[in-house]
Amino acid sequence: MSSSESRLNIQEVISCFENLQDRITDSLEAEEAKSCFLEDAWKHKNGGGGRSRVMEGGAIFEKAGVNFSHVKGDALPASASEERQEIAGKPFEACGVSLVVHPLNPYVPTSHMNVRFFVADPQSEHPVWWFGGGYDLTPYYGFDEDCKHWHQTAKDVCDRFDPAYYPKFKTWCDNYFYLKHRSEPRGIGGLFFDDLVDGGFDRAFSFVDAIGKSFLDAYLPIVHKRSLKSYGERERTFQQYRRGRYVEFNLVYDRGTIFGLQSGGRTESILMSLPPVVQWKYNWTPGTGSEEQVLYEHYLKPRDWII
Repeated sequence: MSSSESRLNIQEVISCFENLQDRITDSLEAEEAKSCFLEDAWKHKNGGGGRSRVMEGGAIFEKAGVNFSHVKGDALPASASEERQEIAGKPFEACGVSLVVHPLNPYVPTSHMNVRFFVADPQSEHPVWWFGGGYDLTPYYGFDEDCKHWHQTAKDVCDRFDPAYYPKFKTWCDNYFYLKHRSEPRGIGGLFFDDLVDGGFDRAFSFVDAIGKSFLDAYLPIVHKRSLKSYGERERTFQQYRRGRYVEFNLVYDRGTIFGLQSGGRTESILMSLPPVVQWKYNWTPGTGSEEQVLYEHYLKPRDWII
């Protein structure tokens, strides 16, 4: 956390995040022949608002949601202030971009990215602020080269600012995107960070901007490699079963989901991250030696993918 010793420009962050949303939705839409994003603009009850953009039924992306939000409140909700008692009950502003992409082809992984900015007591002489964000990858059928590319892209952008960032934020991601009740990771990780104030506002903002812009470099090459790979009913069934884990994490653990609901955000936009088709099976286990078992034994194990 930091005080107003660093120059704060909330409007600059808002404009950056709006541009990032445009950049990502334009790029994802360009991958589709016919489908396009539908925009739903909304207002927050205490000021601000957002733009929810959702694309469904695409040939590549079964569902993709890319949200921009800027919300205000009279008091920070418990999810944001439980570890920051000195700002509990203070007014706040929060803005960010959050996206989840659920591809149709089971060989293309689901991806998530989020960048965000919080300011507590923004009108005071000493507002408290921080950035957060990151991205992670959730394959159903893994490929080592995809995992290495994903993590190398993340490392490259981190190393431009601090070589210590990637190992720190990778470990944070591995620990965060973990389903405790299942004793398994959600996917192969990536980056996760919060409470970022390193170097003051300008430097922290530049880092978050770079993370947001690097998402497409990390994800689209994987989409291009895997989206034409043939699949059948077995693969689709397994994809839908594993999507159930995604739903469980988002509804039980995800801080963004919890913050959005507690702060009076727009429920339809907050829950746009959920996949369109999902299955739960009782006490299911993958067959011995199957491709599905390989996911559990090889890919759902935190590891150093860059060697």
